[in-house]
Amino acid sequence: MLLADFGTSYCKFLDLAGQDREPYMLPTKKLPKGLHVDLATGHNGKRFSEHYVNELTALARGGEELIRSRDYVLLDCGSRDIKYVTYKNGELADMGWNSECGASMGFTIELLERYYDLDYAHLAVPKTTFSVTCGVLGMSHIFDAVTSGISEAEAVARFVKGIAINAYRFCGSPETLYLSGGLCDNPLFVGSFPCKVVALGRYVLIKGLEATAGNHLSLAP
Repeated sequence: MLLADFGTSYCKFLDLAGQDREPYMLPTKKLPKGLHVDLATGHNGKRFSEHYVNELTALARGGEELIRSRDYVLLDCGSRDIKYVTYKNGELADMGWNSECGASMGFTIELLERYYDLDYAHLAVPKTTFSVTCGVLGMSHIFDAVTSGISEAEAVARFVKGIAINAYRFCGSPETLYLSGGLCDNPLFVGSFPCKVVALGRYVLIKGLEATAGNHLSLAP
């Protein structure tokens, strides 16, 4: 059984019949023609799959598999949007999905790194930040700051911190935040949250699909 999380920029896969049973990733623009999977989530999940699982459902199930605490907030930061689930006493208590204020957040952060030839692993978390509520519209802060004499690296760092603060507030400003998605690999972004962050990586939704597939198989005659 082939599982897939079809993201806007990257797609994640897990072949349950494979020998190593390790998830892997491909850029969305390099997906093979005629690709079709058994179970999927993500932006194009319905298009390429036999069965589709809502992204919030996949995120919640992935959190249940990976997080041992009974009370937590799990935030997924993708290229196109942000979403979260909140658990209290082991039960789903709240969830949210933002494709407007979180518009192209991850994509914009990656684009800026390439455009300005920066390395987020070597940028310090800035003391100040921009008020950023949209990844696309927020770029105007960078251009204005550079024009005023602030370095490109500092301006981008302030932008990234502003994105993190916006995401933090969107999911309820928790004391501890479990983070999902490609931005887990961005030290500047992770360090910009004003709370403890536990980075779970890119494959949380795939883990949720794996749990879903296991439930289906156990119920099969």
